[in-house]
Amino acid sequence: MRQKLLNDGASELSYEIREIVKKADQLRKAGLTIVWENIGDPIQKHHKLPQWIKDVIIELVRNDDTYSYCPSKGMLETREFLAQQTNSAGGVQITADDICFFNGLGDAISKAYQFISPTSRIIGPSPAYSTHSSAEAAHAGHQPLTYDLDPDNKWYPDLDDLYNKVKYNPNIVGILIINPDNPTGMVYPLEVLRRIVAIAKEFNLFLIADEIYINITYNGAKAYPLAAIIDDVPGISMKGISKELPWPGSRCGWMEYYNRDKDEEFNQLCLALDNAKMIEVCSTKLPQLAIPKILGDPRFKSYREETNKAIGTRSKIISDIFKTVPQLTFNETFGAFYNTIIFREGALKPGQKMKIENPVIRKMVEQWVDASIPPDKRFVYYLLGAKGICVVPISSFCSDLQGFRVTLLEEDEHELVRTFTAIRDGIVEYLGS
Repeated sequence: MRQKLLNDGASELSYEIREIVKKADQLRKAGLTIVWENIGDPIQKHHKLPQWIKDVIIELVRNDDTYSYCPSKGMLETREFLAQQTNSAGGVQITADDICFFNGLGDAISKAYQFISPTSRIIGPSPAYSTHSSAEAAHAGHQPLTYDLDPDNKWYPDLDDLYNKVKYNPNIVGILIINPDNPTGMVYPLEVLRRIVAIAKEFNLFLIADEIYINITYNGAKAYPLAAIIDDVPGISMKGISKELPWPGSRCGWMEYYNRDKDEEFNQLCLALDNAKMIEVCSTKLPQLAIPKILGDPRFKSYREETNKAIGTRSKIISDIFKTVPQLTFNETFGAFYNTIIFREGALKPGQKMKIENPVIRKMVEQWVDASIPPDKRFVYYLLGAKGICVVPISSFCSDLQGFRVTLLEEDEHELVRTFTAIRDGIVEYLGS
């Protein structure tokens, strides 16, 4: 090329949650049946939307206006509905103008980091959700900045680690919270959130809260939305319907801007995000039209409560299966629908393996692990080849920890028990080899 094409940040773009699928597809073509535990898609795991929700969408499809453009920031009626929901929770108050729709949170996340100065950094939790960490690192052209989540303390944030990194890195302008958290399933306690708000206030930062799972909690937990605790600190909440409804294929998410009147530079960032969507004309209209009709229906609350309870039940089943393995650090989850399982220090060693009967598959796996890869990725490849179960290594979530992430989504209890018993048995065989 006449000139360099890629900026330095392009190398930071990675998404192991989907990347592992390439390996699994190679094994599937070799005859292996794959159980997909790599991605949070409830529909793929046999979840059925109630007929009344489908009827709402069917009726919208019959309406000719559904197929037209919508306002760039999103349907006004929907934004008014969402603003009212946020305001009813107390705390900061917003209007429809403080909400902007995007084509899923992936689109929103990309835009959020794109318009921040390249020398300014957002610090986020580790283990990190890849979409955030990759986008932030790509914009800066450097590795992600993270604060630690502690597996020995229920995955709660190490607030001393966060405070010191903010204090001694003046390039940090914002703090990311993923609440409930992906990949750990941790729900931020109220006192922890208040401490993070205090840190943001002390150092004149803004907050980003990925709240795509904010209404998915169980086993007695409650997730406190950013709007309720942010006080006068500027902030952005990212929300959507891909997990909550769930309708992941809708690609429908939105940002809510808080306290934009408190800081002009933050307000300019919000305006830039709005303008970016204006250049694209608008986001997908059909799911926007459905939001007030579905989320505002009194049947939705009971449906969501029943669904959350079922996730909580599955989390306990998985806990009972894994708690028998002493080489694991295992925390019961209380939000979202993931669990991150960590191998204790020294558990993973070179040369460990699982028995793979199929010689073609065994050769492929042995070729993959022959390269220099993190120990947990080596385990994941053997689990994939030996048991046909696709999970994601935690080293791919910007973490020095060794482990893997699974979902809590399988609605067929027999299949759930079979899958996680197979994972446990694979761990025992691997660590004992």
